[in-house]
Amino acid sequence: MPLLDVRNLTTRFHTRNGIVHAVEDVSFSVSAGETLGIVGESGSGKSVTCYSLLGLIPQPPGRIHAGTAMFDGIDLLKASERQLRGIRGKRISMIFQDPMTSLNPYMRIADQLTEPLELHEGIKGTKALNRAIQSLAEVGIPDPEKRIQSYPHEFSGGMRQRVMIAMALITRPELLICDEPTTALDVTVQKQVLDLIRDRQRELGTAVIFITHDLAVVSEVCDEVNVMYAGRIVESAPKAELFSRPLHAYTRSLLKSIPAIHKKGEDLYTIPGLPPDLSNPPAGCAFRPRNTIGKSELCLTDKRPALAEHGAAHFVQDCPGCLATK
Repeated sequence: MPLLDVRNLTTRFHTRNGIVHAVEDVSFSVSAGETLGIVGESGSGKSVTCYSLLGLIPQPPGRIHAGTAMFDGIDLLKASERQLRGIRGKRISMIFQDPMTSLNPYMRIADQLTEPLELHEGIKGTKALNRAIQSLAEVGIPDPEKRIQSYPHEFSGGMRQRVMIAMALITRPELLICDEPTTALDVTVQKQVLDLIRDRQRELGTAVIFITHDLAVVSEVCDEVNVMYAGRIVESAPKAELFSRPLHAYTRSLLKSIPAIHKKGEDLYTIPGLPPDLSNPPAGCAFRPRNTIGKSELCLTDKRPALAEHGAAHFVQDCPGCLATK
């Protein structure tokens, strides 16, 4: 029984320039202790998918048109604001992409860390402060008793990200959503943050959804991987299966773009063009204009390809052009 089961999620933004089809017919599940990776270029719908689950889509202009997201018997997409307030920050927590804008610059770290405890567990005063200090120590902040009285600007980028992790985990959530938490960090700090999330996951048995555009990160931390393009999942498979047998042209293009696989002096491969305008989505295969690895002339032009199973737990958009190889 999965902890979270999402079926046919569809989120659109109604703007003056038309309807933006940000997420279309997305389905996935994640179990306790499992890490699900959602990977794709900027604008592919990764973050909107997870923001939809927590009611963080601004409405208007956003609107969830269809789907269910069952979490312990509660459909998150139909839950009241009161129900969501009881779940957000308590049972489901999120680490946002930019810790500087996610932390309140006018509040001390102590106040920001103790707020979830006061709201969700009724813990206040010295007891809450001690829990907050313990959380900072657990994420590797030196001298936490002193640093907890600091403001966000007094921390480095890596330390601010650690504070965000401490804040997300302080209530011992069942599900942690990480929205590109290592994007702005150097490689050394990035590894420390990934190790920290993984260690805390093992200790707490937390399920993790990891949103990223970095396939190296996916290969290190994820169990299952969803590859998204133009608001839809184009390929979904266990990590080892996806990296050893990528089938969709977009997945193969992403893997081919990794600098480490190129020989010294060889030109880096880049995916040509840009993702489609989702306010005017194509009628057929969305990746067709950029498909240089498959056979674009075989791509569907009259209907969007549907996911089909191509092996045990390996699902791929059934587009002949994207499945073909040159």
